[in-house]
Amino acid sequence: MSYEQLSIGQVAERTGLSVHTLRLYEREGLLAGEVRRDSSGRRVYSGWDVEWLANCVKFRASGMPLATIAHLARLVRDGSGNEAERLELLRAHRHHVVAQLAQLQDCLALIDAKVTSYEAHLAAGVGDPWVSPAR
Repeated sequence: MSYEQLSIGQVAERTGLSVHTLRLYEREGLLAGEVRRDSSGRRVYSGWDVEWLANCVKFRASGMPLATIAHLARLVRDGSGNEAERLELLRAHRHHVVAQLAQLQDCLALIDAKVTSYEAHLAAGVGDPWVSPAR
């Protein structure tokens, strides 16, 4: 198997992260592997690094704090023996995401009800549905 070596620019293209963000992730300890350097001192990434960063993008999109990603990355860097701690971290975040999804489902139900109301309003050609009836 050949070892893929990618520049920071190539990794930015593949992950959608900016070069600035990649440097920040390195400084903050969010990478699960050590960032290697070539003979000129430029960062060199592997395909595995790109895979890890793709996971980080999804973790962030799901609301996982950078500190939690850094904790997970440290556990991965430390190697085997801490899988139970990794699992607990991921379960806790999963619980958070499930709660977010429930809240979003509730919001979607409200929006769907309002869409239905406005569609009926426009079809009937009656007054403004937001105006309360006279008392």
